[in-house]
Amino acid sequence: MACYEGVRKPVRLLSGAGLWHTPGQEPVRLSGVLVADPAGEERPRAFFATDDALAPERVVGLFVLRWNVEAAFEEARRHLGVETRRQWSDLAIARTTPALMGLFSLACLMALRLAGEGAMPVRQAAWHAKKNATFSDVLAFVRRAIWAGKYFVNSKTGGDRLELSRRDLDALLDQLAAVA
Repeated sequence: MACYEGVRKPVRLLSGAGLWHTPGQEPVRLSGVLVADPAGEERPRAFFATDDALAPERVVGLFVLRWNVEAAFEEARRHLGVETRRQWSDLAIARTTPALMGLFSLACLMALRLAGEGAMPVRQAAWHAKKNATFSDVLAFVRRAIWAGKYFVNSKTGGDRLELSRRDLDALLDQLAAVA
């Protein structure tokens, strides 16, 4: 079965159907899939769906497809503050979450356009090798492009020397200090 990042691994599936009952409401038919690792390296996991017409492989496959969405929300939470203490009230959530998710999308679209046909630069750390860009890579890429367009347009191309006015240098240092 295909898992995360297209890796295929053998699993055993056990499926069945039942009813989910909540007092005061009609029962809902629920299909469940238990996924077991034949090698015993992974703990068994259970997945459920309200569409009992789905094959067990499809139920698990749909869950695996959710990973990109889950990763996007985690990155938005970490870098933009979605679902943090700043959003404790329903009104704050209604006001800020759509704007923050729009900002997330805008940064991704800007990076896609800036990268053009080239590859998105992926920053590496000594303790973790990664294949794909994360949202922090996207933010760094977009931030760098904006700063390069703002501060380095008057410098000669091809040389090692860059010329900045005192005002531009102060603004650049202020922005770098605020990010760190």
